[in-house]
Amino acid sequence: MAQNHLLLLPGDGIGTEIMAEVEKLIAHLKEKGLADFSFDTGLVGGSAYDAHGQAISEEDMDKALKADAVIFGAVGGPKWDDVPYEVRPEAGLLRLRKDLGLFANLRPAICYSALADASSLKKELVEGLDILIVRELTGGVYFGEPKEIIELGDGQKRGIDTQVYDTYEIDRIARVAFDLARTRDKRVHSSEKRNVMKSGVLWHEVVTDVHKDYADVQLDHILADNCAMQLVRNPKQFDVIVTDNLFGDILSDSAAMLTGSLGMLPSASLGAPDASTGKRKALYEPVHGSAPDIAGQSMANPIAMLASFAMALRYSFEMIELADKLEGAISSVLDEGLRTGDIMQEGCKKVSTAEMGEAIIAKI
Repeated sequence: MAQNHLLLLPGDGIGTEIMAEVEKLIAHLKEKGLADFSFDTGLVGGSAYDAHGQAISEEDMDKALKADAVIFGAVGGPKWDDVPYEVRPEAGLLRLRKDLGLFANLRPAICYSALADASSLKKELVEGLDILIVRELTGGVYFGEPKEIIELGDGQKRGIDTQVYDTYEIDRIARVAFDLARTRDKRVHSSEKRNVMKSGVLWHEVVTDVHKDYADVQLDHILADNCAMQLVRNPKQFDVIVTDNLFGDILSDSAAMLTGSLGMLPSASLGAPDASTGKRKALYEPVHGSAPDIAGQSMANPIAMLASFAMALRYSFEMIELADKLEGAISSVLDEGLRTGDIMQEGCKKVSTAEMGEAIIAKI
């Protein structure tokens, strides 16, 4: 087996507890001869600020650039609410995204049958749900310039954020979405606001043009506000949704809650393929936060973290069968009624972080 090298960045709060289950998984895969991963660990977020006065050190940033993939836990907490803005815990994640060139954020919204009753929607609307939202991550209104607050006089101020997209940014995220759709149900919805935003007009134009190279994939255009409504009305009509940074932020969180728990879902952030190797820089993380209120109490749910590792197996290392086994193990353990506190249901068995992780690993 070829050895693949990872950088593990547990971060803050429950990040260290859920990352411990990833380390157990890596050891298990090596012991069973299923995969061989070496790894370094580093600090990010508040823990890095405490140690280095910055949200990620230059040394750990260098490790991230050299790794085959970065596995990320969670950052932040009230302890660091008053640190300077430029070194806040979240700045570490933003720098990783920027320096690694991670422009494509993949957010699955999967509803496990065992948890369908936990959704706020009717069971028949969400059971079997499997949506993938592809969000452009490095452009748009979050990064456009000018971005400022200016004084107007007479006690008035003006806040300015600028929505900017270039053709190449839309082209490359659209191709990611179409390529992924080819591995799924071959359907893409492209979501923007071309009725009121010039960037939306360009988005519609570029995605339509890229689609000419993917005639085997169905493309539908949908306005972002209608997309939000349709996610609640009939979510299973969607397969892949591709959208910009702002709308992707909103739609992916809405889709996540259809599944019943934000704490259950993984994500991946991918860069462009390397010109010589074809490999992409990548970072994998659960979408939940650092949950400082339960940190250190063995209550955290490790499923999103382990599912993020499954995405790494799938997208960075092309270990499709092993990714399927890990995702199947998660589903099997849920079917057997094991639950951490955040997803606890009547008639189920409540388990700790380590017990849930070990049960999943034992199923592989």
